[in-house]
Amino acid sequence: MARPASRGARFHGPASLGAKLVLILTAVGVAGALAITLLLASVITPNFNALEAKAIGGHVERTRAVLGEYAAKVENAVRDYGDWTQSYDYMGAPSSTMSAAFERDSFSPLAMTNLGVQGMAYVRPDGRIQIARWLDPGTGRERADLRAAMIRVATHTELDRIVGRSNSGHFYARLGPVVAAVGVAQVRRSDGTGEPRGYVLMARQVTSHQISELLQLDARIDRSATGDREGIVPGRNTMAIAVPIRGADGHAIAAARFHVVRDISLLGRRMLLLAVAGSTLLLLIVLVVLRRVIARLVLAPLQRVERHMQRVRASGSMALFDDDGRRDEFGSLGRSLNAMLSQLKDLREQIEVQSFALGRSESAVAVMHNVRNALNPISTILSQGIAQAPPIDRATVDRALAELGKDDLAPGRRAKLAVFVTAALAAEVQGRETMRGELQVGREAMAHVLEIIGQQQKQAHERPTLEVCDLSEIVARNAAIARYSDAASIAFSFPAGSHYALANRVILSQVIGNLLGNAAEAVAADGRGSGTINVTIHEAADTVVVHIRDDGEGFDNAIGATLFQRGFSTREHKSGGLGLHWCANSMNAMEGSLRLESEGKGRGAVAILTLKAAEDTQIAKAA
Repeated sequence: MARPASRGARFHGPASLGAKLVLILTAVGVAGALAITLLLASVITPNFNALEAKAIGGHVERTRAVLGEYAAKVENAVRDYGDWTQSYDYMGAPSSTMSAAFERDSFSPLAMTNLGVQGMAYVRPDGRIQIARWLDPGTGRERADLRAAMIRVATHTELDRIVGRSNSGHFYARLGPVVAAVGVAQVRRSDGTGEPRGYVLMARQVTSHQISELLQLDARIDRSATGDREGIVPGRNTMAIAVPIRGADGHAIAAARFHVVRDISLLGRRMLLLAVAGSTLLLLIVLVVLRRVIARLVLAPLQRVERHMQRVRASGSMALFDDDGRRDEFGSLGRSLNAMLSQLKDLREQIEVQSFALGRSESAVAVMHNVRNALNPISTILSQGIAQAPPIDRATVDRALAELGKDDLAPGRRAKLAVFVTAALAAEVQGRETMRGELQVGREAMAHVLEIIGQQQKQAHERPTLEVCDLSEIVARNAAIARYSDAASIAFSFPAGSHYALANRVILSQVIGNLLGNAAEAVAADGRGSGTINVTIHEAADTVVVHIRDDGEGFDNAIGATLFQRGFSTREHKSGGLGLHWCANSMNAMEGSLRLESEGKGRGAVAILTLKAAEDTQIAKAA
């Protein structure tokens, strides 16, 4: 047998056509957004990565150019001292009086400051140091440690390889804690003639501040870096770049490190996000328009048909569907529905005419059948009582009594008559007792008849069974309704101690659950996204009062009297549920009461439940 459709089915239910269409459109939208994202990512990301790689290569080349230009300036300065006749004569006769003046003038702090170098040395062709000096740029004093480091570099470096076929060259060197650009030139006459008489070196310190100014970036010299390849470490928003500073042997002695903003990558991500967001938004607009069109052209007509069928089912009247004159499938559906309703109306009228008499007869037969069964014992008792003959003839007893009244009656005869009269009286008494027992049975049968007649009325008016209930426990059991509301974040509080009252546990739990659900909906309807629900319980002499207070939307006192009317709701979208009408009737059935109060719209509301308090003996017995 097919199961009948649920009485509360609606098109907006979880299994409705509208929900399925929304689910399908949502799935299509998500799939489309993912496909668009993957497509755009496969096109935009590689191109911007290539542009970023070129930009990074440009930063590396610019850093190399800056380092080369910095060292080339030192080489230009040292070339002037290499192609200088006075330097050539000095290296030819380093012990002469003129050489001393040359050293005093050429190696003075002023001269080195004008050249922009901190270290300077003359080296003989055999590698011996003729003179070397290193001045601290801040104090102008000699730095022996850096002078010694410069001497070691000059004596351990193949200067002829650095100079090559030209008369000068440059390289970078580590001089203790200092990284310096070193320029080297052969010592010749000013016109370039003469056999070279050695080399002149000049060293200019390179600092993080100088590199930063040259690169226009926040750069630093990393003396711990020894890798000969460029280091590129990508971050989320910046790129860490390390360019090696190569020494005389071609290996790195330090590195210039700096971070550059990944403008191109960030621009690519922004363009990707913008493209994805724009295409997704466009897809959502299309889906929303499509959903509205489907809702208007498909779901709305179906809902009209469904609402009409609900009205027909609720009222029982075969009213015809209001045809809006559509010429599509839904118009045909409405006309077919009206034809079906007209046929059903005619059939129902015929059945009503045919079944009225039968129904009335069957109803009477059913009632009379039950009453007849209950009256059968009474009928039997009465029939037996009427048909039963007296235990002894009355006239015979009267004659016996009259004969016993004679004085001349023989003793033997008197004794026999006395026995006869005694037996007659005993039979009379026994007959009365038998009749009394049968009447008792008849009375019980009559009570059964009355019970049959009043059984339905008794069931309609009986009250639910009351028991001792812990109100705090019932509130805690229903607390999840407020705590886990999906429409708002609700702070919920209730008393921890036990409070006992007389009620039906199942019905009271449904009432409190319904009131907590209404409070949660009121908080959500206020539009703030959060709120509070506070439950307090107060005990009086013989009553217990429960207050369920929320800070939701509240209500106008003008509609306070209509809140408990059957089917009334302050929200047009709400359907189903127990309802305040049922809650109030249930509280009355449990010998309690329910009322609602509010200070006005937007100021919250409080539901007040009053119940009979449980006595100590009842609480102890229940425990």
